[in-house]
Amino acid sequence: MKKLFGVVGAMVLAGLAYFALWPVPIEPVSWDAPAAPGYAGPHAVNNKLAQLNMMDLGTEAGPEHIAIGPDGKLYTTVESGRILRMQPDGSQQEVFAQTGGRVLGFDFDAQGHLIAADAVKGLLSIAPDKSIKLLTDQVSVGGKPDPIRYADAVVVAKNGKMYLSDASTRFAPKDWGGTFEASVLDILEQASTGRVLEFDPAKGQTRVVAHGLSFANGVALSQDEKHLFVNETGKYRVWKIDVDAQGLDVRQGGDQAKVLLDNLPGYPDNLMRGRDGKIWLGFAKPRNPTIDKLADKPFMRKVTLRLPRALWPIPKAYGHVMAFTEDGQVVRDLQDSSGKYPESTGVTETADRLYIQSLHAKGLGWLPVH
Repeated sequence: MKKLFGVVGAMVLAGLAYFALWPVPIEPVSWDAPAAPGYAGPHAVNNKLAQLNMMDLGTEAGPEHIAIGPDGKLYTTVESGRILRMQPDGSQQEVFAQTGGRVLGFDFDAQGHLIAADAVKGLLSIAPDKSIKLLTDQVSVGGKPDPIRYADAVVVAKNGKMYLSDASTRFAPKDWGGTFEASVLDILEQASTGRVLEFDPAKGQTRVVAHGLSFANGVALSQDEKHLFVNETGKYRVWKIDVDAQGLDVRQGGDQAKVLLDNLPGYPDNLMRGRDGKIWLGFAKPRNPTIDKLADKPFMRKVTLRLPRALWPIPKAYGHVMAFTEDGQVVRDLQDSSGKYPESTGVTETADRLYIQSLHAKGLGWLPVH
């Protein structure tokens, strides 16, 4: 019996040692998570996203980013890493490009090139003839080259300059099992290493506009192109940042960056300019009370990573997109509590349709514009 107790005791101690000491890749930073606002006010519960029409994408899934190209065709990136091209009604689908990485966001320049933020490769230019060129995969920091580790979103200004988010300088998707896995690690750590970069094709130079963001995500330009709207996914908010900022640490405050939308009810993802001056935002996931409670408990966040992945506090699926004006007024809010169209990461608005972006949906959802 003593032997049995000894074995059991050793197993218990080994288990405690594992949960307390086993190495994990994150060094969590304590932060103050604001009390979740819930679904109230401009985000009152509704089912306006529940009746999506669906476009069949065959074996492809996850139309993470959608845009209408200069040729009038619809382009979208999918989980396989391909960029698909089709008519706006979903017909005549074809593979436009395969970068060998994972394009998360893209825009078009004045020459009709698709400018892609590839989470593995960096910032790419894909010509109408489908040839691919690397524009930049590093940025100068302190006079030294620093890799772009997690290119996430990009927008092209009228003057040709390109603004992209480098979501995390700690966790590159190519090193940590993919884009979703790397994002979970970055948001759990809360080291706020995300940044916004500017690439100037005329000079071939890349610089840091702003840094200090907890998973820098969607990027959109103001109508006068003097400001950038940037989603800080890990802290549930949207920033408005001067495009002329130089290496600005947003955590230090100042006149060149302000929080436009704070304490949102979910994790904001893509930003897309819509019609009539509004900007669309998608929520990849809703807030999770467990995650918020762990905000000021760095050690417990380490313990969380030592649990089987099935026990990680991943938020439930909940469809949710919204639109706001440049002064931060929420003007549209569409939800689907069933989450049957998972990770509604953003909206692409045309004259007659709202295309709903998604990380993992088996098809492309859309709604008629009312």
